[in-house]
Amino acid sequence: MKWLFCSFPKVRIDGPYGAPAQDYKQYDVVLLVGQGIGATPMISIIKDIINNMKQLDGDLEADDASSSSSLPSFRTQRAYFYWVTREQGSFEWFHGIMDEVAETDKKGIIELHNHCTSVYKDGDLRSRVIAQLQMLNQAKHNIDVISGTRVKTHFARPDWPNVYKHIAENHQNQRVGVFYCGGGPEPLKTLRELAKDFSRKTNTKFEFHKENF
Repeated sequence: MKWLFCSFPKVRIDGPYGAPAQDYKQYDVVLLVGQGIGATPMISIIKDIINNMKQLDGDLEADDASSSSSLPSFRTQRAYFYWVTREQGSFEWFHGIMDEVAETDKKGIIELHNHCTSVYKDGDLRSRVIAQLQMLNQAKHNIDVISGTRVKTHFARPDWPNVYKHIAENHQNQRVGVFYCGGGPEPLKTLRELAKDFSRKTNTKFEFHKENF
């Protein structure tokens, strides 16, 4: 019975902590950035926004409405979603929700941007053939040939300074919640520094949040 007198290390447990993305409702405007599978928590936000939109319009059934977030806490009026991925096949993961946004969002609250980094950037000679096919198929069938959804796919990474500039110009004197989830230190550093930079030199305040997934 010697083990009864042995000293054991102290164990301290802290948490649980809520995910940063849960705070999106406190912002009138949100910038959602998902890299690869990191788009998953951002898609959850998009779905929640859609449910709240339906509830506001009276389109949800009673059971669905009760499970949705309470309307008094829902203040988001604009959402910008950027999904950056190397693999074209990744767009199939959330094919349904992309089309649902295109069909449901009559007021233009959610702005969707797909970026495929394995294709040369927009305007590059090597991507012009794909761009022509995109344009023709989108005009005829309203379907993007890259993602297979109604959301047009852009080539290469987003021009983040221009993204921030566009949002700052369109939402002056407002707080913008920036939520990022994805791998790699470079985009994380870029998005965080731009949030600080544009908060300093414009009257739009960007508040950066890193989501772990």
